[in-house]
Amino acid sequence: MRQTFEGMIYDEERALYNLTGANLCDCVFAGPADGESALKECRDIRLENCSFSLRYPLWHTQNFEMTDSRMDENTRAPIWYSENGRIVDSDLNGIKAVRECKNITIRDCSICSPEFGWKCDGITMTDSKIQSEYLFLDSRNVTLDHVEMKGKYSFQYMENLTIRNCFLNTKDAFWHSKNVTVTDSVLRGEYLGWFSENLTLIGCKIIGTQPLCYCRNLKLQDCIMEDTDLAFEYSDVEATIVGHVDSIKNPRSGEIIAESVGEIIMEDAVMECTGNVITKQ
Repeated sequence: MRQTFEGMIYDEERALYNLTGANLCDCVFAGPADGESALKECRDIRLENCSFSLRYPLWHTQNFEMTDSRMDENTRAPIWYSENGRIVDSDLNGIKAVRECKNITIRDCSICSPEFGWKCDGITMTDSKIQSEYLFLDSRNVTLDHVEMKGKYSFQYMENLTIRNCFLNTKDAFWHSKNVTVTDSVLRGEYLGWFSENLTLIGCKIIGTQPLCYCRNLKLQDCIMEDTDLAFEYSDVEATIVGHVDSIKNPRSGEIIAESVGEIIMEDAVMECTGNVITKQ
């Protein structure tokens, strides 16, 4: 039989440590005792309309669900080393949320968390908004769908990332990433995708200076490039571009097809560059 905790306030150290098979509704994790790790090592718990303002509440937690709940900026590093979780209609505002976790689903959430999602495996995020300076560093098997993101150094050292129908306002995205596919999305930022391997962009809009340099096996299909200068330097690329590109510099290999290019720069290369640029005008 499942236990039920309703309308309770917890502020002690490890207040519900190792709790198993329980529902928590309208509970508050805050108070003068300022205790940490309230729900550490818990199993099979459901949280509904709960509020958090203490550090490290959900560490080593397995099979959990959190709906309509709030973690404020004092909830530092709230979800670490946890597995098989579902987070819905919730606000996550503490630094370093969701780290070294496995199989976490996030839906209809608002997130403001520097260093979010590091070293995770199996994260699915849909219909959410997120602000994070460093997003998903060194994570694996991540899917984003209808996500609005604002940050700086996102998706670095990632493998097996799928992005669909997203708006990413970022910088230095996808550096050293492997096996990334982005479809029907807007990518705004500087120095997109440097040093990536197997990056595929389909039907995307790319905005910003010096994108897609030093890439291996880069593919663009029917993408728009706006305010993009010095693109594709030292990249192995196959690309079809809709519209104009400001400038392309020293593609290492492959073929780039665009309607027009402001300037094609093939000079001062530090390696052999045989990439071909074809314009329709």
